[in-house]
Amino acid sequence: MTAATAGRITSADQALTVAAELAREFAPGAAARDRDRELPYAQLDRLSSSGLLAITVPAEFGGADLAPSVVTEVVRLLAVADPNIAQIPHSHLVYVNLLRLAGTDEQRREYFGSVLGGARIANAQSERGGRTITDISTALRPVDDEFRIDGTKYYCTGSLFADLLAVLTRLDDPDARSGLPAGEYIAYLPVDTRGVRIVDDWNGLGQRTTGSGTVELDGVRVRAGQLVPRAKALAGPTAYGAYAQLLHAAIDTGIARGALTAATEFVREHARPWFEAGVDRAIDDPLLIQRFGELVVTVATAEATLTAAATAVDSAIRAPGADEQSAAGQASLAVATAKIVADRAAMDVSSALFEVSGTRSAAADLNLHHFWRNARTHTLHDPVRWKYHHLGRALLHGTPPPAHGTF
Repeated sequence: MTAATAGRITSADQALTVAAELAREFAPGAAARDRDRELPYAQLDRLSSSGLLAITVPAEFGGADLAPSVVTEVVRLLAVADPNIAQIPHSHLVYVNLLRLAGTDEQRREYFGSVLGGARIANAQSERGGRTITDISTALRPVDDEFRIDGTKYYCTGSLFADLLAVLTRLDDPDARSGLPAGEYIAYLPVDTRGVRIVDDWNGLGQRTTGSGTVELDGVRVRAGQLVPRAKALAGPTAYGAYAQLLHAAIDTGIARGALTAATEFVREHARPWFEAGVDRAIDDPLLIQRFGELVVTVATAEATLTAAATAVDSAIRAPGADEQSAAGQASLAVATAKIVADRAAMDVSSALFEVSGTRSAAADLNLHHFWRNARTHTLHDPVRWKYHHLGRALLHGTPPPAHGTF
């Protein structure tokens, strides 16, 4: 995609208007795409051409530089319509942020220019076989005046639709020939780089159309200019992890709202009242009304908590030097709270959809279970039990939250 075909968004109001328009466009076909595993290539092209994928590019490089709170609302709106589509640009936004925090001016000019033109970035990060998810075996080895990457990555969300892959590597250079410090680097690779193979093998029970397949890297060559040190974004009070987690919470919150909307429409149009209610319409059943009231509170709580967390992240990235550490810590704790509440809301409301809608709603062809499957799959991303733990430690011990990318 070229800059001539990608629109430019210049304000928060414009971004939210465009996101709402796209959400209305994407929603009607979401259940069918999920049921048939119809990959949303056309929808992703619309998303790119709208300019929404470039709204976090800094103003000095030609972008709108919109606040995390605005980006969060964009993602939430898309997730209400189709959480598959909402998850695809998550990595894109995270790795644009990495460039902002840790890239050189030359790297930012190059890659921000591509993003402004509509280019999409996908992650190639997770591996299997290590003791934990933090064990990275994909080595970055100096070869002549370049580097070589070999390895296999899994759960590479958005890779089928990407122009660039953000590949997590670990520098293997015991003789210090490269001149780079040891540590983890993100390599920004065009998807057509020789030695890159993207495999469409994602078979999760939910989020079926996110393009979260496998990426194989066989003798891939990269230049030093394609490498960004990950530690620079994680070290210090950058709110990098909080921002990434905030967008995950937005997806789950959107799923909860989408499930509630689907339940409301189904009960209004198709459900029959329980005979003991003595009413002609399901929507007049007093116990059903009560249950919907409870679900409204669940969803509204998740949305309000998400808004509060987004405001905290906004404050963290604007905080002056002396206050950065405290603001980043508070943002992480606020986001952890939002993630817990969103996780619970997505799971509870997507399950309650069937409770309030009755037997008809379980028909496979309707695919109303895609809300629950999507919630169950996406909320596995990182365990909320550890978020409870860090919140408790912060309160009881005054322990600051960890500064890693999943909190």
